[in-house]
Amino acid sequence: QVHLVESGGDSVQSGGSLTLCCAASAYTDTTNCIGRLRQVPARERECVALIHTRLGIPLYVDSVKGGFTISQDNAKNTLYLQMNSLKPEDSGMYYCAASYAGTCRLDPHAMNAWGQGTQVTVST
Repeated sequence: QVHLVESGGDSVQSGGSLTLCCAASAYTDTTNCIGRLRQVPARERECVALIHTRLGIPLYVDSVKGGFTISQDNAKNTLYLQMNSLKPEDSGMYYCAASYAGTCRLDPHAMNAWGQGTQVTVST
């Protein structure tokens, strides 16, 4: 099973930027889809951005399109989420997650492996 180690969470002001990193073991050997999910209290986890590890095709939830960019470095087995123009509603616990399924879809129930999470707080 892929092991995911996360870094990059922080507190920033509205309009600021952050980059979240996720280092994965056996990056493309076992996973077809990897990305970031977000959870805020009393709400379900939401897929924010995913990328198909072999095809490099990104998927974004509508609320982050134009502001977030997901990318991967397969040589380093690392996933990056560049978050620009952050808003308070972007705050939450961000989890790196991976799926072994053949397709990528914005469905948290499709994820098979999870990182420990990293907190992002955007203040006004």
